[in-house]
Amino acid sequence: MGVAAVAWPFIDQMNPDAAALALATTEVNVSSMSPGQSITVSWRGKPVFVRYRTEEEVNAAKETPLSDLKDPVARNENLQGDAPATDENRGAPDKEAWLIMVGICTHLGCVPIGEAGSFNGWFCPCHGSVYDTAGRIRSGPAPTNLPIPTYQFTADTVIRIG
Repeated sequence: MGVAAVAWPFIDQMNPDAAALALATTEVNVSSMSPGQSITVSWRGKPVFVRYRTEEEVNAAKETPLSDLKDPVARNENLQGDAPATDENRGAPDKEAWLIMVGICTHLGCVPIGEAGSFNGWFCPCHGSVYDTAGRIRSGPAPTNLPIPTYQFTADTVIRIG
C-alpha cells in the first residue's frame, strides 16, 4: 500500500495535462464556406486542409482509375487500413464535396500549395510532389497520399477533427 502511495504521483504525472487534452480535438465551423474554397486549421500542431470541393473536382477524382495512383490505399483513419483510395473513401461520408486531410507532404514534411499542380489539387514546391483533388499522390517523390485524420460532422456545418 505504501509503495503504491509513493509511486502514484510519478505515474500520474505521465498523463497528458489539460492543455494537451484541449489540443486533441478541433471544431471547425464551415458555414461561411462555398464550393471551391479551402481553409487551413491547426490540429495537434499540424495544418489540416478543409476543402469544399466543386462538382468538377469531385467528378475528376471519381473518374480517376485506381491504376493511375501511386498509392492505392485511402490513408483514412476513419476506415479500415487497407481501404482503396477511391474518392468515396477520401471524401466525407454523405458529404462527398468535403475533403479534410492533414496538409503535410508525405515526402519531407513540407506544406503543399492548394489548387495547384497538373491535377489542380495540391503541389509541394519543395520537391515537386503533385496531389489530385482528393489529396492522392499522382507524381513526384512523395510515397503516400495525404492522410485523412479522424473527424466527424457534429452538425451540418461543424466538423470535429480528432
